[in-house]
Amino acid sequence: MIFFQPEQYQIQCNELYEQYKTKISQVLPSAQVEHIGASSIPNCVSKGDLDIYVGVTNVELVIPYIEKLGFKIKEDTMRTEQLCMLESRKEEDVAIQLIEKGSKFEDFLSFRNALL
Repeated sequence: MIFFQPEQYQIQCNELYEQYKTKISQVLPSAQVEHIGASSIPNCVSKGDLDIYVGVTNVELVIPYIEKLGFKIKEDTMRTEQLCMLESRKEEDVAIQLIEKGSKFEDFLSFRNALL
């Protein structure tokens, strides 16, 4: 695995996040969209990938909207009615963590915010 210094990836990840946040907010205006993972932490070494949290009230109903934005359900990951991981179909290394608001899976966002 290759790790990148912040100056090698963070600007691009932040720009890509803003693009996806806009697209997601257009199709899911009530969704909570957050930049998560190592690329969201200033000056953090990372694999250079982008992780996006999308908090919704019903994961199953939202999956088709995320798929229309160029994502597919990520195989071989934990999957429940309250959690679905999706990955970009493009060459971009982008993942969406689709999580039901109020579920036990939402706790990691609180943990991440405590680190900042």
